[in-house]
Amino acid sequence: MFGAHPMFRIGGGQGYQITNSLRFRASNSAYLSRTGSGSPTSTTTFTYSVWVKLGATVAASLNFGELLSGYTASNDSGYSAFEFNTASGAGTLRLSGWGTVWRVTTAVYRDPSAWYHVVLAVDTTQATAANRIKIYINGSEVTSFSTSNNPGLNATIGINNASTALRIGSDNPASSSRLFDGLMANPTFVDGQALTPSSFGQTDATTGVWVPKAYSGTYGTNGFFLQFKDATSTTTIGYDTSGNSNNWTTSGISVTSGVTFDQMTDTPTLNYAVLSPLDKSSVVTFQYSTLGITGGSAGGGNTFSQTAMTFGLPTTGKWYLEFKRDTAGSDANGIGVNITRTNRGGNGWPATRGISGYTGYYAFEYGFNVTHDVASNNLTYRNNNVALNTYSTASTAASAIYGFAVDCDSSLVYMYENGVLLTASGGLSFTHPGGQAVIALFKSDLVASINCGQRAFSYTPPTGFKALNTANLPTPSIKKGSLYMDATLRTGTGATASVSSLGFQPDLVWIKSRSAATDHGLYDAVRGVQKQLESNTTTGETTETTGLTAFNSNGYTVGSLAQLNTNTATYVDWAWKEGVTPGFDIVTYTGNGTNRTISHALGAVPKFMVVKRLDTGNGWVSYHASQNASPATGYMYLNSTAGFAAASTMWNNTAPTSSVFSVGTNSETNGNTFSFVGYLWSEIEGFSKFGSYTGNASADGPFVWCGFRPRWIMIKDATAANLGWRIYDTVRETYNVMGGGLEAADAAAENYATSVRGIDVLSNGFKIRVSASGINGSGAVFVFAAFAENPFKYSRAR
Repeated sequence: MFGAHPMFRIGGGQGYQITNSLRFRASNSAYLSRTGSGSPTSTTTFTYSVWVKLGATVAASLNFGELLSGYTASNDSGYSAFEFNTASGAGTLRLSGWGTVWRVTTAVYRDPSAWYHVVLAVDTTQATAANRIKIYINGSEVTSFSTSNNPGLNATIGINNASTALRIGSDNPASSSRLFDGLMANPTFVDGQALTPSSFGQTDATTGVWVPKAYSGTYGTNGFFLQFKDATSTTTIGYDTSGNSNNWTTSGISVTSGVTFDQMTDTPTLNYAVLSPLDKSSVVTFQYSTLGITGGSAGGGNTFSQTAMTFGLPTTGKWYLEFKRDTAGSDANGIGVNITRTNRGGNGWPATRGISGYTGYYAFEYGFNVTHDVASNNLTYRNNNVALNTYSTASTAASAIYGFAVDCDSSLVYMYENGVLLTASGGLSFTHPGGQAVIALFKSDLVASINCGQRAFSYTPPTGFKALNTANLPTPSIKKGSLYMDATLRTGTGATASVSSLGFQPDLVWIKSRSAATDHGLYDAVRGVQKQLESNTTTGETTETTGLTAFNSNGYTVGSLAQLNTNTATYVDWAWKEGVTPGFDIVTYTGNGTNRTISHALGAVPKFMVVKRLDTGNGWVSYHASQNASPATGYMYLNSTAGFAAASTMWNNTAPTSSVFSVGTNSETNGNTFSFVGYLWSEIEGFSKFGSYTGNASADGPFVWCGFRPRWIMIKDATAANLGWRIYDTVRETYNVMGGGLEAADAAAENYATSVRGIDVLSNGFKIRVSASGINGSGAVFVFAAFAENPFKYSRAR
């Protein structure tokens, strides 16, 4: 049997490790229960800490997801429930009594790809009413609530009465209507103390990520600590390891090996790939939480079911996963697996491309695809949608397990059925899609599941092949994005002021007033301090002696210029560090009016470039690789709402290389004798991404894989005139849903219109959450630029 490869854990690998979690399958009405005995240490004061990885709950198939509930009586002092409120996909976190809802977060939590740390601290003896209930997510206190009521002084909250009937994963009194779906790790209850998250976690110095630590305090009478270590039986899996022996009874939990085995090695310190409720076709019903799905009704057509996985396929390394047929299915088109690129059309999925001869199947222009025809019992292998090999399988049994060993170093794939190699010993070649999502494809009324190693593999993988978990992902060159790009909030003083909070000396600083309709201000270290440009105008370079006056080792200094520093006005400052490591270069040159190349120092091909002629009357000409197949003709203006246009004279019909970019005879990129500045970015895995997506005009918009948790995102409709390069960052908007609020082409003050521009920032990318044309017009292509807070290897759910 094959398990995890814990070579590197989130947060550095040498600290406190959580070894197990417990899966709660809502489809199996899974929950834990116990009844408290005797008087608690305190009926007014307690803390509950739990690590959570959301499952199908985020697909809004359930109205609530209970983290902890207690019942003794039908009143506020006798009942309480701490839960994710997922009705209509909202994903808020709330604490409620019997008749009173105490707290509902404004933020929504619906990221299924990584782990959250959730802490509830209650102390009704506090004189200040607002301090009696505190909720924390990933170490930070939640301060924004759509509902906020306070219990009375010394009031009892129903979770910790004497003889309280407690449940984890379900509601009380006996009800299965509020079932949690997903994983929980280290549920910890401290009776008699209201603690902060620092008792259970800490910030890792290297990554800046919130990580678990061992709790070293006391638990009180009703306290407990569940580690889910002993899967000998359904009784032992619920043992309390706090020393109190406050053990829990399981219901709907299985410790029988196979797809229903609910003890997982997927934990906050070792995150595994699962199927994503955020990146799927329209006909999907999840099974086994997020490790399996059931297809639509039989008959082909649009009844297929497909869902992406939460991990990208690394460009290097050897990877193994298992795919199991749990029912035979009645549709002759069978089942399959795709490894392909992401950012698809429709609801993230193309509506026109099919596999020849397989009604209802979607193939993709990159990557390998395998289909299994139930009628003929054949597996057919395709690369780039070209059928290459067909294999007669050994079994038609519903329990057949297919193993896929993918060697990204050699671009080879090996297929197994029930542990027996089907392909030739040398494997089959495939075209790597470039670090994009791993796709699982299932068909019709068939039930199928994925195992990425969070439970024991059924068959031993080939030597050197690893499970898809964060420990095994390549170590990124940038572990903490804020060392190379960051965003800072500032209130103007009207006098010289310094920002000293950055982890680097910036080479580009972009400043915008949030509170006033004021032009943007851009300064870079190559042109020099006091030299200002404005992204929303065609104004040329100006010298502002009271503008940005210094680039410092940990920030910069601004003078009294009203545009940058009006007293009491609010500002956001975005800053980048130049260099090969972050993939950013600032280039200046003098135009000559003839076709030519300009050298750059990236050592990699630029994916996004912005060029500005430094005299007045010329636009900010942008190049985006997703809209410029060679020859490169496409361009858009950063200072305009217009879509992409074509002009061979802009980039001389020539795509950039790892050492130069080309300009033609156009005066805006190469006017004779004029001075230019160019900002060039290459793509750095885990830190920056420059891609595109196709809108679907649905509130369940496209999911966009980045391979990191974004800090800063800029989006533009490339198809037509629309919003002007909408900018989002997580310093202005600290929770989802985010509305952007600023545009590169607009001087307007901040305006958060989440109803027309709403997105969720996630641990591995972002999800469009509105149907509005500005960022999700049907069939429109949108380009984006994004920079990371943390690479996915280390990131937390947001």
